[in-house]
Amino acid sequence: MTLFTKKNHRDHKNTWVMVAVFLLTMTFPSFGLADLKLTDADIENAVERQLLKDQAIPAYRITPECASGVVSLRGTVSNLLAKDRALEITETVKGVRSVINLIEVSAFQDKKDDRLQKDIIDSLQMNPATSVFDITVAVADKQATLTGTVGSYKEKQLAETVAKGVGGIQSIENNITISYPAQRSDRQILADIEQGLLWDALVDHQMVKVMVNNGTVTLTGTIGSAAEKTRAISDSWVSGVTAVDASELTVARWARDTDLRANKYVPRSDGEIKNAVMLSLTKDPRIPADANVEVMVQTGTVTLKGSVDYLQARRAAAQDAGNTVGVLRVRNHLKVAPLPVTINDTELAQNIEHALDRDAYVDVYDIQVNVRSGVAELYGKVNTYFEKMRAENLASTIAGIYFVNNHIAVVRNWAPYHYSPFMHQDRFPGEAYEWYHFTARSSQNTDQEILENIKEEIQWSPFVDEEKVDVRVEDGQATLTGTVHSKLEHDAAIENAREGGAESVNNQLAISPLLPPKKN
Repeated sequence: MTLFTKKNHRDHKNTWVMVAVFLLTMTFPSFGLADLKLTDADIENAVERQLLKDQAIPAYRITPECASGVVSLRGTVSNLLAKDRALEITETVKGVRSVINLIEVSAFQDKKDDRLQKDIIDSLQMNPATSVFDITVAVADKQATLTGTVGSYKEKQLAETVAKGVGGIQSIENNITISYPAQRSDRQILADIEQGLLWDALVDHQMVKVMVNNGTVTLTGTIGSAAEKTRAISDSWVSGVTAVDASELTVARWARDTDLRANKYVPRSDGEIKNAVMLSLTKDPRIPADANVEVMVQTGTVTLKGSVDYLQARRAAAQDAGNTVGVLRVRNHLKVAPLPVTINDTELAQNIEHALDRDAYVDVYDIQVNVRSGVAELYGKVNTYFEKMRAENLASTIAGIYFVNNHIAVVRNWAPYHYSPFMHQDRFPGEAYEWYHFTARSSQNTDQEILENIKEEIQWSPFVDEEKVDVRVEDGQATLTGTVHSKLEHDAAIENAREGGAESVNNQLAISPLLPPKKN
């Protein structure tokens, strides 16, 4: 649109706008007047609503400002993970082209630098996925610097995420270098990235062009949301990549058009899905390279069998499978079989308690931990379902824990647990996700008010095609009918209904590919 609105001849302005609308509607059928009328104020209000619904960030301390689709976030939060989370939520709002995160971190915890350094080191060492990394930690004026060497971009990011979870840290400079196990040609890197984008259910790959030159990746084209752009960049950091330039990968709402996604959700064979899931598991640093994971696929249902060394790896495997194109359901039958260790139940309980005490979210709560034969029992009170989930997630990262029974009570139990597949924290599809949804009516809204709220949620979601989903509400129960094209869209529609105030959700959505099955 910039090409037309910057026309110097005012007399022809209306003509050029009409031409622009005609060309865009002819080229992209679903781009309509609703997109043209979308204002910065609309986007700003939508971002504000999404932030207010999240339990993990103090939305009343954050102010979003939108200019030409670019949202600036200003305010103060208590930890680095909350700052990241605010950015991630904003990126998922339709119409947001990019986000400038100006949020400041003012930690509640008043820890000295040597204590913060010890907490980060302990967190990295106690997490089985990062304990094998060669990382040095330095802290000055509550600013942490990470140095060392890892084998992949995802390992580098995981180390940073673990460090950000320590309460009291106000910023992190990640100077960790990546040392790849072997050199790879540009052609190998290109093929790897294209396959990753193709099988990532969170990215519409059709209009993304990838170029590789001496290990430097350039992404161009158009994508449907700022969150997808971030995900595409992450997918591009495969083995052998030295830099990723996505400055020419633009964001536009019309890129979510069904016709443009036709090649994304074509029927996939069980064999193709199996290979894609297995490849995804090998790239996740939370899953050990020697993990004994067997992947079976039958008509889109993925069954995971075998064993892993710790609970976090089990949950990560289910998450990776759920984010793969063509997967309709995940059955996680993986067993946790920790390596032989001499740690007894008392020591395991202490390790969990120390992890809780270090954490930026739950360190303020008195959470009691009991461990019997490797099964952790958590008791106490927290304010939100997010914090309850956070405590369970921390316990699951401790090597030697087979299972976590979470008995923690939630004081503010009227709000739903916010879910988004783009959020990297505390999400385990098929397990805790559904269990943590609030099941009692959260307000006294009428059925009509709930219906309007749900429609608004779906309208602003980058995951769901609003024209394909019909909603009815009766006595607080929302009934969803229509067709979606992936498990992620299916789950996101449920979440939209929950956030709209539905007491319960009767999801009758059908998952169907966009094209007829391929002929052999």
